[in-house]
Amino acid sequence: MFFEISERVKELSSVALKKAETVFGRIDELTEYNQQKVLSAFIKNRVDETDFNTTTGYGYSDKGREKLDVLTADIFGVESAIIRSGALSSGTHTLAVCLYGILRPNDVMLCVTGTPYDTLHSTIGLNGKNMGDGTLADFGVHYQQVDMTDNDELDYEGIEQAASDKAVRMVYIQRSRGYSLRHTVSIAEIEKVCEIVHRVNKRAIVMVDNCYGEFTEKLEPTQVGADLMAGSLIKNAGGGIAPSGGYIAGRKDLVELCGYRLTTPGLGTELGATLGQNRNIFMGLFHAPHVVGEALKTAVFAASVYTELGFKVTPTVEEERHDIIQAICLENSDNLIAFCQGLQKGAPVDSYVTPEPWDMPGYDSQVIMSAGAFTSGSSIELSADAPLREPFAVWMQGGLNFHSGKIGVMLATEEMLKRGLVK
Repeated sequence: MFFEISERVKELSSVALKKAETVFGRIDELTEYNQQKVLSAFIKNRVDETDFNTTTGYGYSDKGREKLDVLTADIFGVESAIIRSGALSSGTHTLAVCLYGILRPNDVMLCVTGTPYDTLHSTIGLNGKNMGDGTLADFGVHYQQVDMTDNDELDYEGIEQAASDKAVRMVYIQRSRGYSLRHTVSIAEIEKVCEIVHRVNKRAIVMVDNCYGEFTEKLEPTQVGADLMAGSLIKNAGGGIAPSGGYIAGRKDLVELCGYRLTTPGLGTELGATLGQNRNIFMGLFHAPHVVGEALKTAVFAASVYTELGFKVTPTVEEERHDIIQAICLENSDNLIAFCQGLQKGAPVDSYVTPEPWDMPGYDSQVIMSAGAFTSGSSIELSADAPLREPFAVWMQGGLNFHSGKIGVMLATEEMLKRGLVK
């Protein structure tokens, strides 16, 4: 009615939706559970209008900020939490605050899900790069990793052996896949890693990069043994409303150390004006379970459409999901570019813009990104990005509501059809 979409793509959409019906039902059940969990925490903590008031300057005794921290801790089932807009500027920044807050000279950071996401390489000082820039390596922190097995499984035997080294202070799990086709780590797998680590090394903590994973299962990593986790507010946890920020949640002593790194030792979370953002964070947290459910439906729909077209997708339509990301192996750069440019046409913001591959800071190859968002860089809103390199996969995520996300996927498909790239 409102978009020029061919009968072929409409037919494809109908078939894809039919095959996704059962999965949508499971997502609705998950969404209701998590929404009730969040609502219960709001009621328990007696959130009221005065919590939305603002502070300036030092921000001492900011009632809303303090309640947000307690509310976040309750939602994630932990002793303590920090949730901030602006003071934590991105997911990578939030993770870095945790790493610098906890790790000390001669400590070992052991990543057990292979090489972490590209933007964290310069923080760690991987491969000797960025030395002298204040990397963890500059401060005498050592890095080790355990790769996934050839069967795309966590190497529990290798993890147990590596974590037994008493120099290991942090066992690090990146829940989501980054620019790889490995599976997203489930809560059950995280629980098993936590059991192993805490059994073989009493000094080591387990930290989880939970970006893209919040509210995709009924439990969070900190509810199955993880000592610390962190994520971004312009992904799942901000519900498409928080304009920036991140959160850190876990053991009280560890969160306190992260607070000292965020501000300064002795002041920690007592400092930091909220500058009128409390309402947005409260609202974002409240909406997050529903928005995540809509993003999951959009991902399942995309998987169903592109399975019908003969492309490899991961996760598959029926597979259990542990984050909001849908990878589609589009086989060549022409397909990647057409998909991203078509998806952009369905964005509520910047729909007229044509994304092109570019040399994005922090990445080793050219990247094309489709993102027409109300909040810049917000990947809980419908977006897709892809490095122009093998295996020529696009990583799609988000969708504030399924109905607009569905149109975006259909327009991406329509663009490929118009260029003769699919039939």
